[in-house]
Amino acid sequence: MLSDHLSRAHLYRLVHPRITRALDYLQQTDVATLTDGTYAIEGDEIFAIVQRYVTKPLAQGRWEQHRRYIDLQLVVEGTERIGYAPASRLQAEPYDAARDLQWLDGHGDFLTLAAGEFVVLWPDDAHMPGIAVAAPAAVTKVVVKIASA
Repeated sequence: MLSDHLSRAHLYRLVHPRITRALDYLQQTDVATLTDGTYAIEGDEIFAIVQRYVTKPLAQGRWEQHRRYIDLQLVVEGTERIGYAPASRLQAEPYDAARDLQWLDGHGDFLTLAAGEFVVLWPDDAHMPGIAVAAPAAVTKVVVKIASA
């Protein structure tokens, strides 16, 4: 897991070539003007999902993990907390290959993302997105799915 502000994306150009392309897309696109939905960047290799929602109380959060994709999650408007834990520390439910989704149970750490901040979550990283900071609030987020292989 790594987290930073989009203005510092240049620091991560050597991490992974697809992450570089995803960060370039986010810097070159006015994502705040996009409607909710999925946007192809490089076919199934890299695509963006624009979401608008209201954050939820921690008690309503669920840990999740993906195997085929790296998640790059950018908060465009608003503020949310996101949980992080190595998936190996949590108890996993069966993996749903069709949805590339595995639910998990357990405890982890949380960080707060404000507008312009992003987090990169690898396939071994469990995460709990969309958690309210103080009270439920509106958030606009872009999740860029980046093929891990």
